[in-house]
Amino acid sequence: MAEAMIQTRDLRFCYTDTEEVQPVVLDGVDLDIQEGSFVAVLGHNGSGKSTLAKHMNAILLPTGGKVLVSGMDTADEALLLQIRRTVGMVFQNPDNQIVANVVEEDVAFAPENLGVPPEEIRRRVDDALKAVGMYQYREHAPHLLSGGQKQRVAIAGVIAMAPRCIVLDEPTAMLDPVGRREVVDTIKKLNRASGVTVVLITHHMDEAAQADRLVVMSSGKIIADGPPKTVFQQVDALRAVGLTVPETTGLLWELRQAGLDVPLDALSDEECAQALYQLLTKE
Repeated sequence: MAEAMIQTRDLRFCYTDTEEVQPVVLDGVDLDIQEGSFVAVLGHNGSGKSTLAKHMNAILLPTGGKVLVSGMDTADEALLLQIRRTVGMVFQNPDNQIVANVVEEDVAFAPENLGVPPEEIRRRVDDALKAVGMYQYREHAPHLLSGGQKQRVAIAGVIAMAPRCIVLDEPTAMLDPVGRREVVDTIKKLNRASGVTVVLITHHMDEAAQADRLVVMSSGKIIADGPPKTVFQQVDALRAVGLTVPETTGLLWELRQAGLDVPLDALSDEECAQALYQLLTKE
């Protein structure tokens, strides 16, 4: 089995920056994310998924329990730089991560701050922009790009740091459907072609369905964990915590409730269409 990239052990967290007693945001989370995997973390607002993401490269530190990044304890201040080199973060709003007036200069910003040699920076910038399909825009001004293109530039800026893991905290929340598809396709390609560990925080069912593994959170706890095809079959349990399921699963579930023999694991549009075709053409 692959080495664990991120491990949480009885991870607990509550915000303590006010005098009021704060609710527990993470409540005993145990999670292992293997190197090279593509994991989606799904949950509604307030479920704890973004707080969990911020623990993965020590933006937040545990109130209780432990987080290990490639074996490094995030609570060890001496390891902070190495942890953040290992795990890169991409956030909701790409405008908050873009700092330069030219695309290639923006992507070069982080490697320059890490002291990477100039010739190596040039190679990393070109490779990162090619990896996200933005190389032809390298001399453009970022503010003239679409939302999806800006987010891909933000991802390229993280790739140029050469992290082994990228955590994306709702990276498509501010994008239109075209931009969302661009970003998710980029994430999948990065994982498949480069072997980068990807953790995608999302509340979009269709995005979560494209991961290899799906972790569902509610009220600071993990309530489901497994392949998307398996997790989404738990329709009643997901609806009980305010989550829907993909339209394909929902349709097949309704047909099952009506007594028809259809599979619940036909997740993609093509698989669902095939299941319906077989149902209609049965003798």
